[in-house]
Amino acid sequence: MEQIRVELMKLSRTETSRIEEGVTLINKSENEKYIIFRDSDEFTACKNVCKHQGGTFIKDIEDSSNCVLKCTKHGWKLDPSTMRYVNPPDSFRQDQLVTEIDDDGCLTLTELKPPQPWETNKRDMQPIVPGEVKITYFTHACMRIEFQNTVFFTDPWLTGPAFARGWWLMHEPPADWLDQLAKADLIYISHLHSDHLNYPTLKLLSEKNPNIPIYVGNTSMPVFCKLEDSGVQLNNINVLEFGSWHEVNKDLRFMIMMDGVHPDMDTCLLIDYKGHLILNTVDCTNPNGGKLPHNVDVMMSDFAGGASGFPMTFSGGKYTEEWKAKFVKNERKKLLYYKTQVVRDVAPKIYCPFAGYFVEAHPSDKYVKETNFKNGPATLNNLIKQYSPEINTWTPEPGSVLDLAKAITGDSDYVTYPKEGTKVMKDRWDFDLYVNEINKNYDNEIFAYPEWIQFYYNWTGFNEYNLVIRMIETDDNFEPIEGGYDFLVDFNGRKPTYPTERPQREHSYLEMKNRMGVHRETVVHGLFWDNLYIGFNNRISREPDTFHYLFWNHMQILLKKDLPSWDEFLEQQRAKGAKRKAVWKPSGGLEALKGCSTKKGHIPYSGVSQSNGNLHNYWKFGVPAVILGGALLFAYVKA
Repeated sequence: MEQIRVELMKLSRTETSRIEEGVTLINKSENEKYIIFRDSDEFTACKNVCKHQGGTFIKDIEDSSNCVLKCTKHGWKLDPSTMRYVNPPDSFRQDQLVTEIDDDGCLTLTELKPPQPWETNKRDMQPIVPGEVKITYFTHACMRIEFQNTVFFTDPWLTGPAFARGWWLMHEPPADWLDQLAKADLIYISHLHSDHLNYPTLKLLSEKNPNIPIYVGNTSMPVFCKLEDSGVQLNNINVLEFGSWHEVNKDLRFMIMMDGVHPDMDTCLLIDYKGHLILNTVDCTNPNGGKLPHNVDVMMSDFAGGASGFPMTFSGGKYTEEWKAKFVKNERKKLLYYKTQVVRDVAPKIYCPFAGYFVEAHPSDKYVKETNFKNGPATLNNLIKQYSPEINTWTPEPGSVLDLAKAITGDSDYVTYPKEGTKVMKDRWDFDLYVNEINKNYDNEIFAYPEWIQFYYNWTGFNEYNLVIRMIETDDNFEPIEGGYDFLVDFNGRKPTYPTERPQREHSYLEMKNRMGVHRETVVHGLFWDNLYIGFNNRISREPDTFHYLFWNHMQILLKKDLPSWDEFLEQQRAKGAKRKAVWKPSGGLEALKGCSTKKGHIPYSGVSQSNGNLHNYWKFGVPAVILGGALLFAYVKA
């Protein structure tokens, strides 16, 4: 199939001549909005759709040059003269349209559309019978999909925490989950975040079946980049190129596609069985750059929000409790309508919200749990039904099974639920088993030598950025702790420097209080900083209040694949007789890291915790949607 040209808009000679120097916004209709930048007789143009979550750009009243546009959803900013985003700085580029002036002086905007991969060797849809294709929900983003005798698992997080000790499973997986997983024919893992690539789960799997075929996309940061250090043995990892069909058998094939916002990390999945399509967009913000197949049989996506430390872990300036609550409420509502819009565009026969079933269960994260409001699956499904009643929805429970043949033929009994009395919601988590393992890093010998700071930050490779960070080690309640480090890193030069006070020059500043155990585990094992930030394991203030895309993208995605050479570091320190820090770890051991402050609702914890029963009702029935006036809001954000 060849690339096609689609003419989107043509302006008359008069309309073209009226386009002023600089930025012009043209709104032909709700779905036809364009940005044109004129520099003398040169025109550049793009669709007026933000790459983040499909928001619309308007002129930024704070921009004196009148050349920057601001997204109405999240405040992302675009410079149309370069088609680059300036907030987040140094981040993305907007996809440009082709601009042409004909002999009559008319301006035409044209979009070049490459062939979509699912249209290659397209298969005619064949009939399927009840029981032939069954989709079973296990937990979070883990689905078991059975195609006759072929079993396909996705993103198995089935035990233990994710993001160090910040996320815990909300749902109780089927009792025989490990046996079922070990017998699967293939597993797809979407990306390296630990709620999808979960090493506690994979460790148990590897002990039963280390040769099970696992498939990942060819992201620039490999999904299994930390496999060797994990100690988990998996012998059959397959890395697939994006947008190409992988044939499993004569009836079954699948392809992995990249995310348009995070192509170096996130992926999504399209499965084709006898011409029936199952689309799993997982966590992708802009799956496949927004180009998705239509009228698929099943679509699954995330829905909940709350998968970030922002803004709950931020303090200072505007970050009052009132501001945070209002922000979270508005963001979750925006996410609901964005997901509704994407589902309507894809127009699946069945939609299932998943990949959002986690809870901040650890008692030391009580504050985050109480303030990090998330969308309920029923709320999104109700909104979809309101605007697209022809789309069937499925709110999954562990062990529930969707029969695809029944669903697409209109059988109302297309979902089978587990027997009454089957445990659905988790109410106990074995915290000590995992948290103590993390906290054991507190007494690693490298921290006896303050030189570890320079060694580690040189290893990160981040430099030549006008940012100073202050890193403060704390107990689990973010209170000062005996032996904790408190230091500055200045990334302004070709190599980081380590001042004892903030420099006099103008600079950006981040201050982070980090739980000692998680911080030291991150350092020792060269882990991405997701465990600190997404796992709610730090508290942040910043001056000015700016998101530093280059810094966080580096620390969360672009760290070196090879771990820091700590054995070499220790040999160097011992050889030169380096002085050890007088106090570099708490004398109280692991118990000291837990903290015993009762300030701000903090409580010490024992090794096991129980949830309260309200959690079940919250997720089963969803948070009541704010539907009043919803039609007007949806019409406004639909782009």
